Amino acid sequence: MNTQSKMVGSLCLAVGLCEVLSVVPALGGEDGAPVRVTLDDAIKLALAHNKSLLANRTTIEQSQHQETTASLRPNPGLSASWSPLPLFKPDEGVGSYLKDSSGLDVGLSYTIERGGKRYERIRAAKNTTSVTRSQVSDNERTLIFQVTSGFINVQLAESTLDLARENLKSFQNAVEIGESKFKSGGMSENDYLKIKLEMLQFETDYEQAQLDRAQNLSDLRQLLGYETVPADYEVAGDFDYLPVSAPLDKLQKLAEENRPDLRAAIQSVTAAKSQLSLAESNGVQDLTVSADYVRSPLGGDKTANTAAIGLSIPLAVFNRNQGEIARTRVAVTQAELQKASVFGQVMTDVRDAYEGLRRNDRIAQHYRSGYLDISQKSRDISEYAYKRGASSLFDFLDAERSYRATQIGYRQALAAYLLAVEQVRQAVGTRSLP
Repeated sequence: MNTQSKMVGSLCLAVGLCEVLSVVPALGGEDGAPVRVTLDDAIKLALAHNKSLLANRTTIEQSQHQETTASLRPNPGLSASWSPLPLFKPDEGVGSYLKDSSGLDVGLSYTIERGGKRYERIRAAKNTTSVTRSQVSDNERTLIFQVTSGFINVQLAESTLDLARENLKSFQNAVEIGESKFKSGGMSENDYLKIKLEMLQFETDYEQAQLDRAQNLSDLRQLLGYETVPADYEVAGDFDYLPVSAPLDKLQKLAEENRPDLRAAIQSVTAAKSQLSLAESNGVQDLTVSADYVRSPLGGDKTANTAAIGLSIPLAVFNRNQGEIARTRVAVTQAELQKASVFGQVMTDVRDAYEGLRRNDRIAQHYRSGYLDISQKSRDISEYAYKRGASSLFDFLDAERSYRATQIGYRQALAAYLLAVEQVRQAVGTRSLP
């Protein structure tokens, strides 16, 4: 890796560490309070500590090392020979024989690459690195969506837990009133048993909500980096409706500009063309030059010191790298078809996310248009009337069920809407929507 690449890598690492360090103090609880993680904190922690993402990022460094390999020039060759050498001890002795009857040959050789091979190798390796960077960016995009989805699931679980706790407490009060009525003769035993049995549903809802919260927090912790936050951490942020309105054409334009998988597909076409150029360069035969020093005995004490210069090049009669050239030419066509497929998929993702956002927005708006208030008011009236004997048990229980179903339905609709917003962000490849 060259000096400039190392400096850029060091700078990126320093910036990343600064971002992580800026998050860590903000997570610390005061006086033993649980660590609270916001959505922005969660995204930063995941990008810095998620092990799968860190493993994927190593492919960039591996590709950069392949650039180094591609830039290497051929090594020169050194040869030396002493001949002829006797198989048995000569009559005149080994020393005299080597001096008077054998010669030394020392040579240097070097292969000169023709056809721009080194340039094409470097270009192909750099293009591959560009594709790898974009693919890692796409992994980051996917991870961010997983984190935001997990974060919203935790918020939904916590909101549902709060509702279940509130409902349980309210219904416990109703059971106590029913018990008092039963003991005073104002309620039949059958009605009292029914209201006691209804209590089981509220207790079950509460236990299930606790389980959902614990499991969703655990799943989110794995995405953030298991060791990054303690087991008793909490999430912080509003679980509320946030209006988002963006036209489809602007979202699709934004996706064209920001989707890393589309960028990787475009870069793959360039990389495939560079591989074709490299294959064509490899079809050009290399030239090998050599220089030799020869010391030859002439008899007696006389020797001849001579030099030789040589050139050699393979004759491209049979192998001109035709097969690899043909293969890489087809690979270019494949890359172009894949680019067109990815483009269509990107546009489809944006449209699907856009339609999902519109639908979930309408559903959330239905709840917010008055149904939440109606269910609350109906429950309050039924509870008030029941406690004063002006309403039957069945009316009260029915109002409780309607209230619980409406409140849970709204929370699920709100979570679906917030997830739809995140799906739009994932589809366009950026969190900044127009």
